[in-house]
Amino acid sequence: MPAGNAVTHNGRGSKFGGGCLISLGIEGTAYKLGVGIVTDKGEILANVSRVFSPKEGGLKPREAAQYYAENISSLIRESLEKANLSARDIDIVSFSQGPGMGPCLRVVATAARSLSLGLGIPIVGVNHGVAHIEIGRLITKLEDPLVLFVSGGNTQVITFQDRRYRVIGETMDMALGNCIDRLGRELGLEFPWALSVQELAKRGEKFIELPYIVKGMELSFSGLLTSALEKIGKVRPEDLCYSFLETSFAMLTEVAERGLTLTGKEELLLCGGVGALDRLKEMLKEMVSEHGAKLGVTPPEYSVDNGAMIAWTGILYYKSGTKHKIEETVVKQRFRIEEVEVNWR
Repeated sequence: MPAGNAVTHNGRGSKFGGGCLISLGIEGTAYKLGVGIVTDKGEILANVSRVFSPKEGGLKPREAAQYYAENISSLIRESLEKANLSARDIDIVSFSQGPGMGPCLRVVATAARSLSLGLGIPIVGVNHGVAHIEIGRLITKLEDPLVLFVSGGNTQVITFQDRRYRVIGETMDMALGNCIDRLGRELGLEFPWALSVQELAKRGEKFIELPYIVKGMELSFSGLLTSALEKIGKVRPEDLCYSFLETSFAMLTEVAERGLTLTGKEELLLCGGVGALDRLKEMLKEMVSEHGAKLGVTPPEYSVDNGAMIAWTGILYYKSGTKHKIEETVVKQRFRIEEVEVNWR
């Protein structure tokens, strides 16, 4: 992995004789539209975003895609202004190719293709999950961690072996982030629901028994969510949120601990949007300390979906020999992390 810290920097790269490769990355898989600009030295020049907030109900992919289409051009301009660059200074355009919601992914891919063709620069489609891991590795400086990837659409335990990231444990049904969002929405809390659930949970006083389902390296959250939803109106919301997070985070900690034992790794990386929640970090920190291992946590601005992670991973793809023809940039809604050959490691 190229050396370098993830820092905010207003310098300029290869177009100005600085010897840097500059990547503009566009992320757009669900709620958040992000644009990041990163150099091959790991310098984050810009990382800006806008969030689609549903007026009611859950995320409607076509409404989110419309929001993307209305905001993507101005967000790209904002990123260039923040980096003190022009479009002509960009060497590579990277975009989230999947997994994610089809309409959202297609808006992002179309914007990336337009930049690639208009500027005459290479285009790289990036796996969203790999991007979460790589921005985490860059910032935490972990070399070969076991990865706990927990977000709205993913709950996975991942290891690196034979040039691929291998999923050795995951949810059998719903991703935890989706469950937390659903609970917050049904409780009538404000968006973003996960943060609202966390704040309510901090005022919890009584632990309520909820289903705890772990089978080896696999987890199940659907029963936990169903049971929690059935208790709305019957118990204090503070106690319900507290109990929900305590139970689900204990499940994650158990599986992560088992993964460390199975793989023999001495590092654990927590990434994905749910990784921004305080109690999960506390539980994992206590667990790894008991094993003499090291915990790396991706900071909140990079643990949530963001353009910088796409830009940085695009550089890794490109420098290891991967770039795509326009016809190869078709989005992949179910893009498994194991499909990516990780030639840069």
